[in-house]
Amino acid sequence: MSAARQPSPSVRDEAAPAPEPPLPKAAGARAPRARRAAAPARGVRPAPVLDAGERARLLEGRHHDPHAVLGAHPRRGGVVFRVLRPYAKAVTVVAKGLRAELLDEGDGLFSGLLPLTGVPDYRLLVAYDGDETEVHDPYRFLPAVGELDLHLIGEGRHEELWTALGARPMEHQGVLGTRFTVWAPNAQGVRVTGDFSYWDPTAHPMRSLGSSGVWELFLPGVGEGALYKYDITRPDGSHTLRADPMARQAEVPPATASVVTASQYAWQDAEWMARRGARPVHQAPFSVYELHLASWRPGLSYRQLAEELPAYVKELGFTHVEFMPVAEHPFGGSWGYQVTGFYAPTSRLGSPDDFRFLVDSLHRAGIGVIVDWVPAHFPRDEWALAEFDGRPLYEHHDPRRAAHPDWGTLEFDYGRKEVRNFLVANAVYWCQEFHVDGLRVDAVASMLYLDYSRGEGEWLPNEYGGRENLDAVALLQEMNATVYRRCPGVVTIAEESTAWDGVTRPTDGGGLGFGLKWNMGWMHDTLRYLSKEPVHRKYHHNDLTFGMVYAYSENFVLPISHDEVVHGKGSLVSKIPGDWWQQRASHRAYLGFMWAHPGKQLLFMGQEFAQGSEWSEEHGPDWWLLDPAYSAAGDHRGVRDLVRDLNRTYTATPALWERDTAPEGFAWVEADAAEDNVLAFLRYGQDGSPLLCVSNFSPVVRHGYRIGVPEAVPWWREVLNTDLEEYGGSGVHHPQALRPEPVPAQGRPVSLRLTLPPLATVWLRP
Repeated sequence: MSAARQPSPSVRDEAAPAPEPPLPKAAGARAPRARRAAAPARGVRPAPVLDAGERARLLEGRHHDPHAVLGAHPRRGGVVFRVLRPYAKAVTVVAKGLRAELLDEGDGLFSGLLPLTGVPDYRLLVAYDGDETEVHDPYRFLPAVGELDLHLIGEGRHEELWTALGARPMEHQGVLGTRFTVWAPNAQGVRVTGDFSYWDPTAHPMRSLGSSGVWELFLPGVGEGALYKYDITRPDGSHTLRADPMARQAEVPPATASVVTASQYAWQDAEWMARRGARPVHQAPFSVYELHLASWRPGLSYRQLAEELPAYVKELGFTHVEFMPVAEHPFGGSWGYQVTGFYAPTSRLGSPDDFRFLVDSLHRAGIGVIVDWVPAHFPRDEWALAEFDGRPLYEHHDPRRAAHPDWGTLEFDYGRKEVRNFLVANAVYWCQEFHVDGLRVDAVASMLYLDYSRGEGEWLPNEYGGRENLDAVALLQEMNATVYRRCPGVVTIAEESTAWDGVTRPTDGGGLGFGLKWNMGWMHDTLRYLSKEPVHRKYHHNDLTFGMVYAYSENFVLPISHDEVVHGKGSLVSKIPGDWWQQRASHRAYLGFMWAHPGKQLLFMGQEFAQGSEWSEEHGPDWWLLDPAYSAAGDHRGVRDLVRDLNRTYTATPALWERDTAPEGFAWVEADAAEDNVLAFLRYGQDGSPLLCVSNFSPVVRHGYRIGVPEAVPWWREVLNTDLEEYGGSGVHHPQALRPEPVPAQGRPVSLRLTLPPLATVWLRP
């Protein structure tokens, strides 16, 4: 999971405007010009006086329908114009044949009753000290959100929610600008503010769109790159300044404003997208290189990573990369697992289109992209989701359900339809908008159990008296069903550490509907075995074999992830006892065993070349270990070369992946040789073609070791040996093809007589 959370600084939460600023620049506005002396407008009469209460609600940000007060409205005797422009010296209505300066009501309000028969196509000439700017009046526009959008939001079924909520540059009623929409059902009022208003929220109150809880305002002239937040009046009348939950881009932390953005990216991965779902993932080669983007090569942007990462991963032969969360997060030390911007790739490395470029580059190199997705919780930052509109909204209203006991964060209210919609649409968003090929869902176990990390009296059972979080179950089922329906070829992967039944069973069969599940039990068992001295491993032999008892209960990934190489756990090679040669040898043998074992493979960055130190997000992998100037660089390059050959041989061997989830694709040959630290098994492809894997986890060469094999295969040849000298091994191998002998072994009538290298894994094929 994530590192310890520290509070992040918040900016602009109490931002106050400078006195009497000039109007900021806006797209489509005329350039400022010297103010002309305004002649008294003929026929401008005082507008009806605003009710004191309504005036107060408008100025204090508590008005639910500012469009009913501001803008132009036909009345008996003409048209009433009312404009709210704080710090303006004068406001003039201009239209064809019309120029009328409004009367100053004070507090930034300007109004007048003009003797017109209808509302003209007008603009506003706003004068500040020495400047005038001509702009469209935001309060003359109809709502820019459709009735169908509002209906789907109300139903909690808007699968493209990001098209209806958030900041969207658009043309509306023939005018360019940005539509701002936000869900805040408990707010007395909402105003949008940003650099276009010098962070003074007064001028831009939003309207409530009925019972949907959505607030909307179209701001003409505001375009891409504008910074903004929402000023929300809570139920108690206090104000809070919030980033947009649906923002597609955010400022670079520690700044916290949202950014208006629209994608201009032209994808070039049509071929990849067309064929990525041709073969079900559980019947396809699938080896994953997990990395933390910000520290893989510290200092590189998305576009710079696109120049280096695809070539590196392709050279190593991995089929996919998995990015630790890239959604915006305030504290870098959380590695992205404490998200504040669920719809925004982190701006630390570039723009959303820059991230698209990275994904596109990987696809064009033939590499799939998986992104970690974090629907389990969110941080408490006062400018983000926590009590967003003054009351629990995204989090559960019951504190016992809201507070996550492990990470100091808040859990989502999965039972609220709008929150469930926010998360389901978010999963679809990453797949559709960024072409990602998979979502690895973080901390699923913490979502599924009401008593997760909670003691007696700290949780409430569900309606049936159980500890299962039925709302979370429904969310995960809906998310998986929706993603698989809308995004062909995408795979969802659960990080789920318990024995929950049916994680990868389809939802119509009562399962959660994931495509794959991390096999945490296999990981813990085998690493425990690896950490023992070879002389003691015989007492822990079942740690290597027990995984096959449940190997077909789910569709598994075998994960050696970031979680296993941080917080004092040491790197993979440093977990292993013995001298440096034995550590590297065991490391290589383990990888050979892992790549042949049923299940997909995942390896965290740095472990592919056996770095000895723990990973740190501050400096990333120890690339200097591969520098030819370093005396032991060959040792590390040898391990990396092995990983390359493991992947290449794996991908070329259907027996290792075609029947990954079928029991008939596996057979034990030797599972009980605990005294020898040896085990052997066969893998079978759809056509019956076999691969034999033999591992010797003792530091001695075993000569003449009998391994029973199928009678139908006349010759076997070694296709991979982790003890080769080029990998840093001792070079014990079988250079010639081997012919089975009619000597029974392990219950089979014929056998191979092998020389098993020390601390090594050997693969043989017909």
